[in-house]
Amino acid sequence: MRHQKAGRKLNRTASHRKAMFANMAASLITHEQIVTTLPKAKEIRPIVERLVTLGKRGDLHARRQAISQIRDQDAVRKLFDAIATRYASRNGGYLRIMKAGFRQGDNAPLAVIEFVERDVDAKGAADKARVAAEAETAEAA
Repeated sequence: MRHQKAGRKLNRTASHRKAMFANMAASLITHEQIVTTLPKAKEIRPIVERLVTLGKRGDLHARRQAISQIRDQDAVRKLFDAIATRYASRNGGYLRIMKAGFRQGDNAPLAVIEFVERDVDAKGAADKARVAAEAETAEAA
């Protein structure tokens, strides 16, 4: 019996699940919105909300705990600097999950998970900067 066994396995080993959630959390913090399957979105939500609460604490120990969980320095920096200050007055409920239809290939239910008061310009900002830098170097050459 599965009593007291919370969480979905998502057909992955424990280490794969942990790495996947770390990558998804880093992407969500960086882009402030991602599209994934509904079960993955439901599983990543409490992880990221806990990270935002760590960011609101703001001390060194909280920062190290966040780094150990998502392993992306830039995402942790954004979490503690931008996101934590944005949600300083909010007690939980930092994320929203919206159903987004079904995936073409396997009909898996999709969902958009995003921060409630997200920065609309954050999505794809790193890619835009990279493309602009590449275009600038191409013009110079």
